[in-house]
Amino acid sequence: MRKNMLIILLFFVITFVMAEMPRLTFPLLGAANTDVSDSVGKGQTVNTQLLPHSAKSDSTVIDTTTQVLADTAKMDSLQKAIWMHNKAIDDSLRADSINRQRKNGIDAPVEYTAEDSMTYEGASGLAHLYGQSHVKYQDMDLQSDQIFMQLDSSLVHATGSLDSLGKKFGTPIFKMGSDTYENDTIAFNFKTKKGLISDVYTQQDDGYMTAQLAKRGANGEIYLQHGRYTTCDKDHPDFYIALSRAKMRPGKDVVFGPAYLVVADVPLPFAIPYGFFPFSKSYSSGFIMPTYGDETSRGFYLRDGGYYFAINDKMDLKLLGEIYTKGSWGLSAASNYRKRYKYSGSFFASYQNTVNGEKNMPDYTKATSFKVQWSHRQDSKANPYSSLSASVNFATSSYERNNLTSMYNPQAMTQSTRTSSVSWSTTFSSIGMSLSSTFNLNQNMRDSTIALTLPDLNISISRFYPFKRRHAVGKERWYEKISMSYTGQLSNSISTKEDRLMHSSLTRDWRNGMQHSIPISGNFTLFGYLNINPSLTFTDRMYTQKQELSWDEATQTVKRDTLQGFYNVYNWAFSVSASTKLYGMYIPSRKVFGDKIMAVRHVVTPSVSFNYAPDFSASRYGFYKTYQKTDADGNVSLVEYSPYEGSLYGVPGRGKTGSISMDLSNNIEMKVKSDADSTGVKKISIIDELGASMSYNMAAEERPWSDLSTRLRLKLTKSYTLNINAVFATYAYEADSVGARPYIGTHTEYSKGRFGRFQGMSQNLSYTLDNKKVSDLIKWLKGERPKRKNDRDSRANRDDDYDTGVETNVDEDMERGKHGARKDNAGKAETDEDGYMAFNLPWSLSLGYGVTMRENTSGKFNYDSMRYPYKFTQNLNVSGNLRISDGWNISFSSGYDFENHKISMTTASLSRDLHCFNMSCSVVLAPYTSYNFSFRCNAATLTDALKYDKRSSYSNAVQWY
Repeated sequence: MRKNMLIILLFFVITFVMAEMPRLTFPLLGAANTDVSDSVGKGQTVNTQLLPHSAKSDSTVIDTTTQVLADTAKMDSLQKAIWMHNKAIDDSLRADSINRQRKNGIDAPVEYTAEDSMTYEGASGLAHLYGQSHVKYQDMDLQSDQIFMQLDSSLVHATGSLDSLGKKFGTPIFKMGSDTYENDTIAFNFKTKKGLISDVYTQQDDGYMTAQLAKRGANGEIYLQHGRYTTCDKDHPDFYIALSRAKMRPGKDVVFGPAYLVVADVPLPFAIPYGFFPFSKSYSSGFIMPTYGDETSRGFYLRDGGYYFAINDKMDLKLLGEIYTKGSWGLSAASNYRKRYKYSGSFFASYQNTVNGEKNMPDYTKATSFKVQWSHRQDSKANPYSSLSASVNFATSSYERNNLTSMYNPQAMTQSTRTSSVSWSTTFSSIGMSLSSTFNLNQNMRDSTIALTLPDLNISISRFYPFKRRHAVGKERWYEKISMSYTGQLSNSISTKEDRLMHSSLTRDWRNGMQHSIPISGNFTLFGYLNINPSLTFTDRMYTQKQELSWDEATQTVKRDTLQGFYNVYNWAFSVSASTKLYGMYIPSRKVFGDKIMAVRHVVTPSVSFNYAPDFSASRYGFYKTYQKTDADGNVSLVEYSPYEGSLYGVPGRGKTGSISMDLSNNIEMKVKSDADSTGVKKISIIDELGASMSYNMAAEERPWSDLSTRLRLKLTKSYTLNINAVFATYAYEADSVGARPYIGTHTEYSKGRFGRFQGMSQNLSYTLDNKKVSDLIKWLKGERPKRKNDRDSRANRDDDYDTGVETNVDEDMERGKHGARKDNAGKAETDEDGYMAFNLPWSLSLGYGVTMRENTSGKFNYDSMRYPYKFTQNLNVSGNLRISDGWNISFSSGYDFENHKISMTTASLSRDLHCFNMSCSVVLAPYTSYNFSFRCNAATLTDALKYDKRSSYSNAVQWY
């Protein structure tokens, strides 16, 4: 018993002795503090990076068991071995890098800054950022006045602050990728990329989404509660679609449940149970909803519905159709294409099958029509030496009458001609040659006549000097000034009706040929003042057919035989001209005119030219022939004709040509002193040009003198120049007796002591008057100097959307005023220097007056004065704009036909820019009475959904006056 007690006592002694042995200790960097607070002084910026565990240095290791940092550099080998052995056994799972990343979820640096201050609680791992705080993590960017980060759980919470007035500022702005969200409060998880947002505001394309509460998913989708969708960019939108709940996928679409329209905070009884708004930054295909209505002659219709194909980023296709209850239908296709720095264009084709009236009824008609439009433009950067452009506008004569859209467009309905062209050109700069080809089509919509040229090929070689020395030494020789060039043209054309075009024969109906032109010219100076310019032009024509004419006595008609082959027709002409300039200077008397007028200069430019061409109707050339004609009475005569008459490039004219042409031009300018000009001198044009020209035909047997042509050009203002042209006949009327038909005799008006007979003139005058010009005129009459607007300052204050930099007749201020409701200060009255409300009612009025004066040869002849009466043709056009206020605009256009004593087409329109909506109303008063009212949303997303159109029917033309 004692032995057992002794053994137990020894065991306890050994146990207590071992318990009292000292432990191995390690140098510590610092102990864990469960309540650590680190603050930075106010006004300083803190920039810190929180790194993941795997990025820590190996020299300092975190002991996660005791929450202390051990300095292994101060350990001896035994202590370090024991410490590393215990770490491997006791903390191997906790030290594993994969488990450390899996714990807090941060696998990239988190950058955060604060303008005011930052606090950090080590125990809870919570960081507080104050004053314009900014947090970045991967592609996430968060800005707010206050941000709270829970670093251990990857949570971030941001909210704004309140100022002394209780107004919130510095609200969070969260960006992730290309999406931006403005909100009141946001809580976001870095790891799951999910968040909870209150009062969210985000923009998608041209629409804006707001919601009281939103939840963001891991894939970026947002679930909205009590949301709003609008295209209005105001903080308090003019209208919105109230969404009870919705799901938004940024960049894709918004799908929503029950929704209703709210305008000016007034809910409207327009609700839909389900809908979606697509968002797409790239092309996407989809259906196009049709419009419906009724038309008197064709019945109810569905039109402009179809499908849109987004083929790729360079090309699209839109297919539309229309159908009417009485059997009419139509199809159309439209495409746009563009390749950057290469080319761009559009294509449109439409086919219509129109049925009017009831079948088996007298008014029943059926017609087919089509239209093709093509526009192509090559970028100048694509190829500087070659270009291709197209402007095709072809339609059958019945298309516009059967097209419902054109019925309400007076310009389309009254268009009488259409032109189409496709041109291609290339240049060979090394040899100075250019090659071009064009396709031309002219349509007369009134009689369905078509003039088609396919193709028209042109070859030209620029001017060159064949005798010029390659290495010139000394002065230039006279023969080195001789130059020549070449122009060739190949063409194939036809003029026919549109229904006969496809049935025409290429050899019988089409006219084709080729023409060559080689001009040779020189430029010489005689006596140092006289310029001499001789030239010789050779023209050659090549045809593939000619017509032989003969007289058929039995039928008393001309027989035409078309001969196929190769035929050559040529001619040449020689000309020489001489011109010089004479200057005269006149200094007015200082006693009479003072020293304001410095000098008056008169420039006289006389020129004389001589032209000669032989008679190519001579028999040796073979360009003209004769046939014998025997009429029914047995009279025999010879009829001269040309087998090439009516050919594409014609035939040389009959008779020898030898004419002398004379021209005299005058210019008078005055130089005056001016304080407004920086040079102190200003030039004033008194007569910009006063000229007259006349010619004498030496080969003519009678009436060799031509009519006298005069011209006058006056620069009335900087922006307006008056041009007047008048013709005076040289030879007088003669009559054998009173009552006999007068004729132009061989005696000149000058030989009878009279000036040349006035033939007539035509002149168009136009001027635009606006409120500023009237105001400047009133100030000028009062003796005040009007303030000139600085173009540089005015351009700086303009909106780039309306300042195109292209000089046009459109008043940019008026166009900008039409959209004045979108300005920040829209509707606010401006005051003058005295504090009174400034009167501002911009307007413009354009007046155009055209007058033509001609001899009325169908009128009664005056045998006393030997003159016909003159006939005046006048027309007056008036158009104007009136801007009542910002966003309100009234425009009108009208005219008066003095010959028919009727008012021409009169139109008036009223438009109102309502910031988010646009309202317009147009009225055509005469001769096609109609109206059109439109109210629609400006945004492209809702322009087809939120709209109201009302127009008069084409068949109900009501006489309103």
